[in-house]
Amino acid sequence: MTRPGAPWQNWGRTEEIRPQRVERPASAEAVQRAVQAARRRGMRVKAVGAGHSFSGIAVAPGVLLDLSDLSGLIEVDDPRGRVRLHAGTRLHRIPALLAPYGLAMENLGDIDRQSVAGAISTGTHGTGARFAGLSGQVVGATLVTADGDLLAVDETRHPELLGAVALGLGALGILIDVTLQCVPAFLLAAVEHPEPLGDVLAALGERAAASDHFEFYWFPHTEVALTKTQTRLPGDAERRPLPPVGRWIDETLLSNGVYRVACAAGALVPAIIPPFSRLAVRLTGDRQYTDRSDRVLTQSRTVRFREMEYALPAEEVPPAFEELRDLIRQRGWRISFPVEVRFAAADDLWLSTAHGRDTGYIAVHRYWREDPEAYFAAAEQIFLAHGGRPHWGKMHTRDAAALRARYPRFDDFLALRDRWDPERVFANRYTGRILGG
Repeated sequence: MTRPGAPWQNWGRTEEIRPQRVERPASAEAVQRAVQAARRRGMRVKAVGAGHSFSGIAVAPGVLLDLSDLSGLIEVDDPRGRVRLHAGTRLHRIPALLAPYGLAMENLGDIDRQSVAGAISTGTHGTGARFAGLSGQVVGATLVTADGDLLAVDETRHPELLGAVALGLGALGILIDVTLQCVPAFLLAAVEHPEPLGDVLAALGERAAASDHFEFYWFPHTEVALTKTQTRLPGDAERRPLPPVGRWIDETLLSNGVYRVACAAGALVPAIIPPFSRLAVRLTGDRQYTDRSDRVLTQSRTVRFREMEYALPAEEVPPAFEELRDLIRQRGWRISFPVEVRFAAADDLWLSTAHGRDTGYIAVHRYWREDPEAYFAAAEQIFLAHGGRPHWGKMHTRDAAALRARYPRFDDFLALRDRWDPERVFANRYTGRILGG
């Protein structure tokens, strides 16, 4: 289906554009036709999933390909636990698609609204010091190249390029399907508990290494870390899910409903933010339950915000966090959104933020009606001083010249892009900044 361009905004309201043309292809052939037609007209093409990136990675001034209709399960390789999915499949739909086969994704981020292609293309990750990001689960993919051809990459076809295609920033082609290495379905036993911030920071490395999945949130203006520790259990273990009413109170009423009101009020009267933050850590973050992996790893977030996240060498997280905490105190800022700290295993994907090193992530957020510029700019300087790499789907100011030194295979990726898309059919302003050309 083709329709004239209409205004498009991302979820965080950090980017908006009126594309010249919007198409919703429902097949690989439709994507090929769209790319070929755009190239003939000298127009650029970008695919968009759920629009959950805060950066401009999906902004399409030319042709916007909405992949929502390219969704669902294509095939399952039962013996190897692999599944092939259409690129526009939303992450929150995948558990139900995998359930009949007794499979699950190995790890997930804390939001599951994204499309699978968008999530891997931006380097979306969860937490767990022994687990890579979502792109690390990719064992194959098919994309439409700038010539409009179909190109398959997997362990037998161009295997040397899988490390580029699995996290390609939308710069190498339009993904139309993705093959994931899944694992047997499993449960997670979750313990969420407030703890003294100083104690958590002092043992952060040990906590991350000893847990299957560990993370914590810190509300500025408090001395409390809201920790989350999750232990993997077999799929046939006993489920002890949260009672429906208790879950609704915690996740809908408090974490979204009341929190939305508090953030809006704090934007008008910043002085209320510190006492509200102290109240928040007393009312939330203290519970235990066991449930399906996807129900534990992900959560609903309906309060709109803006985010910047940096990946640091894991050992650099505590000192960088301490500097961030001192910065907020020294500047006298009133920050209503928590700082989030997570971990991931090293991988060998060319442009992965965890390439070649065990990684810790620090994410800073601001309510969407507040100006994040000063806070994010100052935090970014701290993260850069500790060897940070910016999350591709979140706000940052780095360009190709600054990024090259932080990625050993940066130039290899650029050379592949020059080969596959010399005319920059898949470029936009953001990819021009981070990749050059």
